[in-house]
Amino acid sequence: MYSLVIPVYGNEASIGELLEAIAGLSRRLSQPLEAVFVVDGSPDRSYALLRDALPRMPFPAQLLVHSRNFGAFAAIRTGLAAARGEDVAVMAADLQDPIELIERFYDVLARDEADVIIGTRVARADPFLSRVASGVFWWLYRRLVLPQIPPGGVDVFACNRAFRTELLALGEANTSLVGQLFWVGMRRAVLPYERLPRRHGRSAWSFSRKLKYLMDSVFAFSDLPVRLLILVGGLGLGASLMLGSAVGIARLLGYITVPGYAMTILTLSFFGGLNTFGLGLVGAYVWRAYENTKQRPLAIVQRAHDYTGTKAP
Repeated sequence: MYSLVIPVYGNEASIGELLEAIAGLSRRLSQPLEAVFVVDGSPDRSYALLRDALPRMPFPAQLLVHSRNFGAFAAIRTGLAAARGEDVAVMAADLQDPIELIERFYDVLARDEADVIIGTRVARADPFLSRVASGVFWWLYRRLVLPQIPPGGVDVFACNRAFRTELLALGEANTSLVGQLFWVGMRRAVLPYERLPRRHGRSAWSFSRKLKYLMDSVFAFSDLPVRLLILVGGLGLGASLMLGSAVGIARLLGYITVPGYAMTILTLSFFGGLNTFGLGLVGAYVWRAYENTKQRPLAIVQRAHDYTGTKAP
């Protein structure tokens, strides 16, 4: 059986079309399809519409409701944990991701060509400013967090049971689900697609949410801030030594006559660089302690084979 996880927030206007699209998908698939809807504290009538419509649908479904809005990625994890299918796909409820992409996901998983499939946008029918903001966000993500992220970013994905089990074992808060998808590893495939125009409502993916998500990703998967501290501190120490030498020479040659000036400049420059460098070193140890608190596995065994050997004749 296949499972399809759909986080729902503010999607009242698209519920009818969404259910029709899923019903059509279920008729085309070679295996039964289960839909898992996770209403993430939605303030509109999304839950009521789903509750009334799902009993009449030609596919089995689960309807889960969060006590409040925990965020789309928390809703996805809730759906992944509840899904009963061997292969699970995730899509948004706004129908901007073509339903045909989900069918392609299941085809790749059925052929056992990958453990996780990433859908990446090669084109999007969004307003110009939205496209620019998204491009800048994913460019920063690739530069600061994970260089292997596709240039179009990651919005939808699918995986098999083995990958889902390892993904759900990473029970971290304030982290990046996208980063976890790549951290787990295993066989990965990337499917390009063109994102459809939004027909209902507005995106809840605001600038503040993007900024928070980027910061969570940097702190969860990169020691870049610590390395920058060490670099800046080292450069500061080097600059203070050169500046101190220049001030000392100037003092000896009589170019500096103000009492205490040379010592003040030397002290400030040296200890300023030393403090920054020391913060970087302390940060490196804190980073390692933080990494241990995540309790991520040191390695993930994708497959294991046990051979008893042949008996000697």
